[in-house]
Amino acid sequence: MQISILTLFPQMFSGPFSESIVKRAQEKDIVSIEIVNIRDFSENKHHTTDLPPYGGGPGMVMTVQPIEKALEKVKTANSKVILLSAKGKSFTQEKAQEYTKTEHLIFICGHYEGVDERVAEHLIDEEIRIGNYVLTGGELPAMVIADSVVRLLPGALGDDTSTHEESHSEAGVLEYPQYTRPADYNGWKVPDVLLSGNHAEIEKWRSEQKKQDS
Repeated sequence: MQISILTLFPQMFSGPFSESIVKRAQEKDIVSIEIVNIRDFSENKHHTTDLPPYGGGPGMVMTVQPIEKALEKVKTANSKVILLSAKGKSFTQEKAQEYTKTEHLIFICGHYEGVDERVAEHLIDEEIRIGNYVLTGGELPAMVIADSVVRLLPGALGDDTSTHEESHSEAGVLEYPQYTRPADYNGWKVPDVLLSGNHAEIEKWRSEQKKQDS
């Protein structure tokens, strides 16, 4: 899989993808991640990428031109273009699974007061948000979604069966509680059934402990 992230702040990505599972997935050529600076594609001599909104109002709005030119540079016939926006559809585990089947994901990170609506109208396939709240920009959502998708790619975790019982792998269902050694810590004890060695009873207990997401 190829992931391209279009942003005004590429330095924000210097650390998150160089650690843990995402780093190993890149080293194993399971995923390739490129960070694209939208400002490099501005045709304005000052590399301006934002302007005041028509009709007045607070803040600045990201302009269409550099975003379109950046997309022209990275987009292919197999790309899916996603605008990260507080107005988008909610990101879910089901959506993460869907994205694993995409050859090339392109994330456009909104910023400031927002992005010129013509980007959403003419240049993207989908508008996505990660929650019902507003962030400074789309950089953090891009990191969240990329991490969520990459860990689902075959071979990324090293054990492809380990995601099958995770929270949200079934719609609306949260994973059962997990424990490890010691069995008794400060009087806080692991449930006896998990120490019993009875796999049928353990599976029954785990099934009973699964919670519905509220």
